[in-house]
Amino acid sequence: MDDHVYLSRSHVIQMAKITSLLLPGQNAIHRHDITARVFRQKLKSLISFITKSHVFGPTRCWMYSVEWQKRGLPHAHILVWFIDKIRPEEIDSIISAEIQIYPLTNCCLILLQQNMIHGPCGTLNSSSPCMADGKCTKNFPNRFTNDTVTNVDGYPIYRRRNPENGGQSFIKNIINTDIDIDNRWVGAIFASAEQDI
Repeated sequence: MDDHVYLSRSHVIQMAKITSLLLPGQNAIHRHDITARVFRQKLKSLISFITKSHVFGPTRCWMYSVEWQKRGLPHAHILVWFIDKIRPEEIDSIISAEIQIYPLTNCCLILLQQNMIHGPCGTLNSSSPCMADGKCTKNFPNRFTNDTVTNVDGYPIYRRRNPENGGQSFIKNIINTDIDIDNRWVGAIFASAEQDI
């Protein structure tokens, strides 16, 4: 396995720190100054959390690049190198591609459902923006798998258990139709996403 991890961090525009400062009728894309300041604070907190708390292990070095998406929100690409290599059996403690039920609050579950669930697309929603030539350009839905494995090309295939094997699911309404969303639709997330960083 490698001695580094690649993360990306997108900005959540519904943050109370942003919405409380907006004037009536405004949204986050109208106030780049507030959005940029809050994003920078959150990014610094995330880097500090990773490097000082050693959540992945002792850090050798790190770097990041910030870009602005078309919808006017910042997005960071972060690369962190570690002193020790990440072993395959440690992947599930660092990255999750499953719906999590956090014991602390439903707030985290709601945020993950709103921001980390892809689509759905394909036969469930053929008008989804990710669709091209009848297929999802992001390769969703993923297959169920009970264990994380390292693929031939070195990229992991993350654990995505089906509901019969301990996976979670929830109902999402898309175009007035209730759809059962399971782990096949989850984007890979930092396993400590419930932290307010």
